[in-house]
Amino acid sequence: MTPLPLTVDLLAVPKAVPEMRAILREQYWGADSPDLALCVSELLTNVIVHIGEGTPVTLRVSGTSAGRIRVELSDPAPGVWPAIRIAASGDECGRGLLLVDALALRWGVEQGPYGKTVWCELRAPAGPSGLRSGRHTSAGRRSRGR
Repeated sequence: MTPLPLTVDLLAVPKAVPEMRAILREQYWGADSPDLALCVSELLTNVIVHIGEGTPVTLRVSGTSAGRIRVELSDPAPGVWPAIRIAASGDECGRGLLLVDALALRWGVEQGPYGKTVWCELRAPAGPSGLRSGRHTSAGRRSRGR
């Protein structure tokens, strides 16, 4: 599988979560990619909850030389560092990074001068090979292939 890069600039708002899942399904031609969709959903939701609704972010999905899928979500808040926490049984939140940690082969955070990028690497999904074009345009989003 040789996926082409996908880059989407968007605002971190609740309606963006299902929209991004739909874009990923479209780009993967319906391939079996629930881990990818879940990781993107959790990373985007973390920005909404911990940095703030309406934060501009950039999502990048690409392939690695090892045949993995790499997901990167960049935001402008270098001081808000993600951390795994253990939620109590009655808590309705607090499991996002724990899910990413369970699904990803590896994950981490890269600090930049004007923000940070939270990333994870997943096994390539089964199904039709690769992403289609790396460009996606929709109302309120700008995209560019890399």
